[in-house]
Amino acid sequence: MEPPVDKRRRVPTMSDVARLAGVSTMTVSNVLNSRSRVGDSTRLRVLQAVDELDYEVNLTARRLRAGRVDTVALIVPSFDHAYFAELAAGFAAEFARHGRHLVVTQSGASREGELSALSQARLGQYDGVILSAVGLAYEEVDALRSAQPLLLLGEQAVPPRFDHICIANVEGARLAVRHLLDRGARRVAVAGGVATGRADGAGAQDSMSGLRTRGWRAAHKEAGVVPDGRLLLGDARYAAADARRAVAGALADGLEFDAVFAITDEIAHGVLAALHDAGLRVPEDVAVVGFDDLRMSEFATPGLSSVNVRRDWIVQHAVSVIERRIAGDDGEPVRLTAPVSLVVRDSSRRS
Repeated sequence: MEPPVDKRRRVPTMSDVARLAGVSTMTVSNVLNSRSRVGDSTRLRVLQAVDELDYEVNLTARRLRAGRVDTVALIVPSFDHAYFAELAAGFAAEFARHGRHLVVTQSGASREGELSALSQARLGQYDGVILSAVGLAYEEVDALRSAQPLLLLGEQAVPPRFDHICIANVEGARLAVRHLLDRGARRVAVAGGVATGRADGAGAQDSMSGLRTRGWRAAHKEAGVVPDGRLLLGDARYAAADARRAVAGALADGLEFDAVFAITDEIAHGVLAALHDAGLRVPEDVAVVGFDDLRMSEFATPGLSSVNVRRDWIVQHAVSVIERRIAGDDGEPVRLTAPVSLVVRDSSRRS
């Protein structure tokens, strides 16, 4: 029987990692060097062992002894979503101004993907890490250890010891829906919304879609309008194709609405397509407002009204915080909320 791994050992080896993960050293090597096919569960087990033992790849250790690596990691849920693509482009440009490179990794919006990406970032020994957290629970975030500065983006509650930047989701949605109600709409559907008590898993009400649905409700309450629960088109999810099907299905079922608030611009583009398919005019028959104000939304037909999320503001403040942490500033954690505003275009403009 092999002796147990001594976690107090100052310089753990690849063999230590292999024993703790219950795999061969070849498997550990394959995971660390991204060679061959290794199952997701095995890969995650190896990366967790690496993290637990504070194992460092020798090349990385040599680079660190020579000085900083001038690289920051950004972990986002998906490369496919235009919002994260635009955010990553902004971060790359801003970090370049500070003489740093940006490495972008996608987590798949899952707990396992985020843990894996964080472990890989620790192995890379970047100067700092920015994580758009979606899958990790509060307790799992609280258990994170990182030798590098770690800043979290997103709506989820974050332990107070971390730097955190979020978006004014409720206020942004309230602005959008109040605009639709003020222009005369009385049946405002919410594409991608979350119904109260919906079995989406823990924390659904505090997710991005849950917070934006809360803004939809708040706007109705302010206007003295009781919203119809059937107008929550949750099946729109986060993709344009899903939204197109959801709206088409709602129209086929005879659901009536005179406006749609889409919780993202991507969803809004699917809504516009479904309304066009049904021969409905925007905004004459149905007004539409999105959220994110993506660059492509200005060029939609008609131009899409949207809640502008100040990505430039997020980038500048996040980079400023990371740079201060890299420089040795260990002051109080930064907690910031990015401002939002409504950009009105033809999709909801009065005739």
